[in-house]
Amino acid sequence: MLLNTLMLALRSIRRNLMRSFLTILGIVIGVSAVITMVTLGNGATLAVQNQISGLGTNLLQVRPGQRMGPGGGGNAVAFKESDAEAIATQIGGIAAVAPEARTNSTLVAYGRNWSSSVIGSTNDWLTTGNWKLVSGREFSNDELRGGAAVCLIGETVRRELFGTQAALGAQLRVKQISCEIVGLLASKGQGAFGNDQDDLVLVPLKTLQRRITGNTRVNTLLVSMQDGSDATRVTAGITQLLRERRKLASTDEDNFNVLDTKQLADTLSGTTKVMTMLLGAVAAVSLLVGGIGIMNIMLVSVTERTREIGLRLAIGALEREVLLQFLIEAVVLAALGGLVGIVLATAASIGLAALMEVPYTFNLAVNVLSFVFSAVIGVMFGYFPARRAARLDPIEALRHE
Repeated sequence: MLLNTLMLALRSIRRNLMRSFLTILGIVIGVSAVITMVTLGNGATLAVQNQISGLGTNLLQVRPGQRMGPGGGGNAVAFKESDAEAIATQIGGIAAVAPEARTNSTLVAYGRNWSSSVIGSTNDWLTTGNWKLVSGREFSNDELRGGAAVCLIGETVRRELFGTQAALGAQLRVKQISCEIVGLLASKGQGAFGNDQDDLVLVPLKTLQRRITGNTRVNTLLVSMQDGSDATRVTAGITQLLRERRKLASTDEDNFNVLDTKQLADTLSGTTKVMTMLLGAVAAVSLLVGGIGIMNIMLVSVTERTREIGLRLAIGALEREVLLQFLIEAVVLAALGGLVGIVLATAASIGLAALMEVPYTFNLAVNVLSFVFSAVIGVMFGYFPARRAARLDPIEALRHE
């Protein structure tokens, strides 16, 4: 009986193809909108997590000032290289500590100019930031101690200044000094805040201090924790140590701040997830509109087929059979709209993800849930017209013109 009822429903849908298409259009739009919004939102969340993780593994950033951001440092006392050494030797759970000083400078090579960031640090800077070398080597201990004129460059600097020419071993002028390029850094691409992570030159910290900036300021301490370390405990230990080294009284506020990049990633990911849920909820409203469209068309169908319904009831069809016929017709329409919506959403998600430069992630749960929800919409909004058809009086139905 169920198969026969399904065939009757499909025959009725095929009889009015254009009307059936317009009926499911609302469901198609609703399902595709929900899946596309959720998929792109998940991709954006994953992109943020990847970009934050690109800053470093289990990374803490310690900077002067009471808050992060522009102006947060104020006139706070800068760090010293010895602060990094103290953290590395006196705090447990530490994998690497890198003192970092930065400045901007115009770079010159082979008659080309390029403005970039010049960073002074140690080899631990590569560890804390998850940097890899595609060719060349790290700084030697003698080069770090003596402030030698050597450097590592990022992919953007290599591309802009050297193009197709060999960069390894070449000379690069940074302000008044000429340094030898001893290593090329692997590309990282865009950072979490839209910055180009590959647009940099890394020199030994003493080289930057003695030959470029002329001071011993250290702007940032990059602390990479060991796997499994308690970030809260490590942060508390660093805070206590730096307060002692900076001679702060118990009543004084910290004149430095410690940022856990994992917390930053969680915060940004939470924000994108909330936005994804909001966009998905707004898109889901169109599913309800599509369900209303199905109910409207099914009511019209019941009115048009009143004599057919009356004839079926008169020759012995049960009310539940008529109810099931129209209910299945509504569910088939909604489910078909759900399937078409999934196909369109997949194509749209892949295209938009490439356009937005975020990873495309197929979410089986969202696709299945959207399809099931579209079928439920068919049941909900198809039940009233189906019940109306099943309760028709056969005699009155046969008299209907």
